[in-house]
Amino acid sequence: MTRVLSALALLPVVVGVVWFLPSIWTLVLTEAFLFLALIEYADLTERIGAPFGRIPTVIAALVTCAAFTLVPSMVLVVLMASTVGIAVVQLADGGRVMLPSVSAAAFSLLYLAVPLGSLAALRVQDGREVVLLLLLTVMASDTAQYYGGRAFGRRALAPAVSPKKTVAGAVFGFFAGTVAMSVVGQWWLPAVDPFVRALLGATVAGLGIAGDLFESSLKRSADVKDASTLIPGHGGVLDRVDGILFAAPVYYAVVQFTR
Repeated sequence: MTRVLSALALLPVVVGVVWFLPSIWTLVLTEAFLFLALIEYADLTERIGAPFGRIPTVIAALVTCAAFTLVPSMVLVVLMASTVGIAVVQLADGGRVMLPSVSAAAFSLLYLAVPLGSLAALRVQDGREVVLLLLLTVMASDTAQYYGGRAFGRRALAPAVSPKKTVAGAVFGFFAGTVAMSVVGQWWLPAVDPFVRALLGATVAGLGIAGDLFESSLKRSADVKDASTLIPGHGGVLDRVDGILFAAPVYYAVVQFTR
């Protein structure tokens, strides 16, 4: 029940900001999610043994995310400059775990800032429907995995990483993601060929599963159940956006190439 109530509280906020407010507010909301997710990620990497300077990394991540919306032609330059800046700051701080710390900090840009930045950019460049279609596809896949797995799951998908994920749940997730993208995409992503749209739905679902398993492996390495306890019944922000992180950049690229 707590899980459902938390979802009912968060969903109207996200949909309301994306659908009703000017596009800049989607960027503001995305930056807020990025900040919270990055703090949780930093806690995990510190437990694993790769601590890094949080303030410079947060600044670099927020700037990289904003660049997708504000200066899209300069994203690569901003990403490279942010990576170098993180390395220089970490070098100045010193420490015995230089390479793991720099790697963990720099990876946060690719893992968190780039996906969430591309999501915010979709709202500005392609409209609210395109953003919500991605979110709808990921949520449909997640929901189908959960209930399909509980009802029919027998064989674990990746027992060493996430024992509760099942092969049956993954199949349901692929199906639901494909259907959601194909059906709703007729109105919200009409420029994309129906076959490509169906393939995109399956890809988004698959990448969502991969993102979930990757975040689970991070938590297992850090020996924690959830990234945080910020959202009752769901864990942390990182636990809620993990399915989007691998899928968003691919979705963004497909949308740009099929305009």
